[in-house]
Amino acid sequence: MKKSILSFLLGIILTGSSLATELYPAISSYQADRGALARKYNNPLSDEYFQRFEKLFKDWLKALESMPYESYSLDGKMDYQLFKNHLEKELFFHQLAYEDFRQVSHVVDFKDDLEKFYQTRRMAVKPNAQEVAAMFTKTEKLIKAKWESMKKAKAFDSWQKADLASQSVEALRKSTEEAYNFYYDYDPEFTWWMKKPMESMNETLKAYAAFLKNHFENTVVKDDGSGIIGKPVGKLAIEKELAYNMIPYTAEELLKEGEKQYAWCEAEMIKASQELGFGRDWKAALEHVKNTYAPAGKWPQMVTEMAEEAIEFLESRDLLTIPDMAKETWRTTMMSAERQKVSPFFLGGETIIISYPTSTMTHEEKMMSMRGNNPHFSRATVQHELIPGHHLQQFMNQRHFPHRRVFNTPFWVEGWTLYWEFNLWDKNFPRNAEDRVGMLFWRMHRAARIVFSLNYHLGKWTPQQCIDFLVDRVGHEQANAEAEVRRSFEGSYGPLYQLAYMIGGLQVYGLRKEMVEGGKMTEKEFHDFFITQNYTPIELLRARMKGDIPKDFKSSWRFLD
Repeated sequence: MKKSILSFLLGIILTGSSLATELYPAISSYQADRGALARKYNNPLSDEYFQRFEKLFKDWLKALESMPYESYSLDGKMDYQLFKNHLEKELFFHQLAYEDFRQVSHVVDFKDDLEKFYQTRRMAVKPNAQEVAAMFTKTEKLIKAKWESMKKAKAFDSWQKADLASQSVEALRKSTEEAYNFYYDYDPEFTWWMKKPMESMNETLKAYAAFLKNHFENTVVKDDGSGIIGKPVGKLAIEKELAYNMIPYTAEELLKEGEKQYAWCEAEMIKASQELGFGRDWKAALEHVKNTYAPAGKWPQMVTEMAEEAIEFLESRDLLTIPDMAKETWRTTMMSAERQKVSPFFLGGETIIISYPTSTMTHEEKMMSMRGNNPHFSRATVQHELIPGHHLQQFMNQRHFPHRRVFNTPFWVEGWTLYWEFNLWDKNFPRNAEDRVGMLFWRMHRAARIVFSLNYHLGKWTPQQCIDFLVDRVGHEQANAEAEVRRSFEGSYGPLYQLAYMIGGLQVYGLRKEMVEGGKMTEKEFHDFFITQNYTPIELLRARMKGDIPKDFKSSWRFLD
């Protein structure tokens, strides 16, 4: 243990601190400002909120312009670029969200007195309870009148607008309720006057919000029968997300790359299938591999053995520095049956969450879970979740440039882990044809993610089409495909998250080729440097490795070409 700590400290002395740069105070202050404002302005669907946060982003962009960029270290320059890119992205999407809100904000045009009530509550101003009671009664009449007018008005032209209108009413209700609860029972006069008016108005707001949620024309299908309700973001948002993640490609170009990567996987899958005796029928080979599943009680121990095997593989080839503490602190837990409906496979970080059947599942569900988490599939993903994957990433991010965690990008997060699947394939990590089928299944899946996620967000495919694509083209179990699509579109993932696995992996793979095969770094130096940079768009990390980050830095690296 002492040796590990001394090695860590010596590394900082030799390479320079990886904790702070010239921009550290500014970035830390920004994060503190943002948190403080979010706690104070507690209605995220209000003019007050949108205008205050727009000012925050613009103020910090203005402050950046006055900073002495040329005097900064390379790490300071990289922080400057990260910070500027983050602020521009946040401002753009914030303004886009504000415009969406303005299109539906008329549904709360009775809001002024309620907003004044919860705004003055922040400073604990003692209200005139009788006047507030009269105001609540008057406002409830305005809400009912607005409700009646909305019934007669033309319905919203999409369910997304109706949903946002409903959320706007609910956000106003919650802020009002929070202010009411602040005074209730602590102020006897307020409690006496306000109990009934609040109860009545609260129920009216709930009912009004429920009405708005379904007040739309069915011009865009909300549920295609899959039961998965997502929100396609459209071409503009996709293009902007790509630009802010420094991916200089169009959605159409990435779709072509997804098909190209899938074709490579299919060709390799046929080779493995032929070796297993199934000829060109690679889906038969896939079925064979799925049926190598382990008995439920033995599976967790096999997972830990796979984790240790991956660590030994890396260290025996001196590919990466793995801190002793990182090896010591990872652990395991089991995933609930309910959660497996959304996440049918491993999730990871410091804890690897293992998917496998429980007694509450039907026989069919049990078999799908076991077949989808067979040893040959899983050997390709245990290391993705632990070491050198997400656990090592999180471990390093807490210790190197921790202020950069606000700049989270899925291309760094999932790109690094997918890159290791590429690299381990190249280094003959799969022991036999079954292992190759397992690794290829996941690689094919990541190529398919590019195709189905972009087609969905561009409005070309429905969730059910995405499910069918995963079953037909990749060979997923039906329930696992449904869970994958549900996780992609109903979870908290951004629109680029699913394509970031393969595209980010190709970025890291291309950067390694440039730096290592180009003779600028050893492979271990490349890996050690990459993993200690924290969240960074990979093209910007490339500029840092090459030692040139101009102030007018623009994304231009055509890594797929």
